[in-house]
Amino acid sequence: MTAALRNYLIITGNYWAFTITDGAIRMLVVLHFYQLGYSPFAIAMLFIFYEVFGIVTNFVGGWLGARIGLNRTMQVGTALQIFALLMLTAPGDWLTVFYVMSAQALSGIAKDLNKMSAKAGVKLVAGAADDQLFKWVAWITGSKNALKGLGFFVGAALLAWIGFRWANVTLAALLIVGLLATLRLPEGLGAMKKKPGFSAMLSQQAAINWLSAARLFLFGARDVWFVVALPVYLVSIGWDFEWVGGYLAVWVIGYGIVQASAPGLLRNSRRPVGPGAAMLWISLLASTPVLIWLGLRFHVEPGWVLTLGLAVFGAVFAVNSAMHSYLILKFSPADKASMNVGFYYAANAGGRLLGTVLSGYAYQTIGIEGCLLISAAFILTAAGFTWGMKRNLAAHPL
Repeated sequence: MTAALRNYLIITGNYWAFTITDGAIRMLVVLHFYQLGYSPFAIAMLFIFYEVFGIVTNFVGGWLGARIGLNRTMQVGTALQIFALLMLTAPGDWLTVFYVMSAQALSGIAKDLNKMSAKAGVKLVAGAADDQLFKWVAWITGSKNALKGLGFFVGAALLAWIGFRWANVTLAALLIVGLLATLRLPEGLGAMKKKPGFSAMLSQQAAINWLSAARLFLFGARDVWFVVALPVYLVSIGWDFEWVGGYLAVWVIGYGIVQASAPGLLRNSRRPVGPGAAMLWISLLASTPVLIWLGLRFHVEPGWVLTLGLAVFGAVFAVNSAMHSYLILKFSPADKASMNVGFYYAANAGGRLLGTVLSGYAYQTIGIEGCLLISAAFILTAAGFTWGMKRNLAAHPL
């Protein structure tokens, strides 16, 4: 086994373990606090610090990774997630809204340190070949999302089987294994010889700015219905916790499989993987929430409309996301990978924050149909920024 492949497998393995806990903790908090009688908007508020601190972490984390190495930022992120999980094992009367929001803040910092470290690390270990880079980043991203889907089911199942406290203990134990594995990564992975100043965090490349703006609205379009609205809606129409967790798990696993398969799916396309292909796929995505909205509006059985419609949405969304993850690394020089990836994922976290807040508020005020229309509007906005990226690169090739 080559050193590059070994390091890639360590990065991927830790990212897998982390992702299972990230999906599980999300489902645990949503379902546990809904069971306690919290409103959808109140549940959404529990994740505000998670998303806000994710934005800050991506900005600072990319800069920090360039200074101390991606191996260290990954280890810090994993350790913080273990601590956040153990915070939630506290006695029930400790679990106030502020306390849970604080635990979620640590989890948000942990998630984005880990994600930034893993994605930028792939750029460094994959070598210069574009084909290898696309395959490896698609695989780590797709497999991560499949395992996040598994995490949704694990979280719901553990909540039903052993309760909230012991579910968090179990997840913390899993993550300790991933933390130990990262100790074998090379020292100073991705650290710049000339330590960058804090101002270097902001991207200087127009293409990365356009792509990051598109990413913000792409993920806002997903999370506006996915984070709170969909699981609460499914419970409200009679689904039990295991069925909700199982459905979301299957959706995200399928999404991850498509994402990991994106290089193969696009290989035979006449259009190379680049801004033109990104424009085509974001345009295809825009129609899917509108079609689901129409199905609900005309009173087609909601279970079938949502399950089939969101399956199509997930497949097209997965290809969009895989291309974005490849393009940010392709556009980034190796010595600036961590800072550019951090800037890009700060936009990603901003989209999740926007979608999370709207998911609870919009569902509570205008229902699942309103969430779908907001999703469509966000996708059209992302398409506009993608078109701007395409025009910029046509005028100023990298």
